[in-house]
Amino acid sequence: MSKNVKIIKYIGIVLALLLIYEAVKPFIFGQTVNGDVIATSIILVCIAIGYSVTVFKPSWLKAVLFFEGIIIAFSGYLLVQIPYNYIIAIIGFIIFLISVLAYTQKLPDKFLRIFYRQ
Repeated sequence: MSKNVKIIKYIGIVLALLLIYEAVKPFIFGQTVNGDVIATSIILVCIAIGYSVTVFKPSWLKAVLFFEGIIIAFSGYLLVQIPYNYIIAIIGFIIFLISVLAYTQKLPDKFLRIFYRQ
């Protein structure tokens, strides 16, 4: 493994830790906790875990996007206020749909290269 790849993986870990810190910061510093804060925290932690998994296991990208799409859609729809909940739910559904299309290999070839890299 080259030195640049190791540096990128370490930067990925730092980014994941930064996202997790931003997710729990409202709870630590006593900010008012409402549905928007909880939904944002769930989504940030989900992205942080997903990013760190795909940095080390690129073949898991489809599975990570599948579950991230479901989590983002449900947490956005259930916890965020109207009309933003619909927007976040649609974004989560689009992420879910992209992962399903990648599993079934129905995406164009230039997009499939992203999901089937070594």
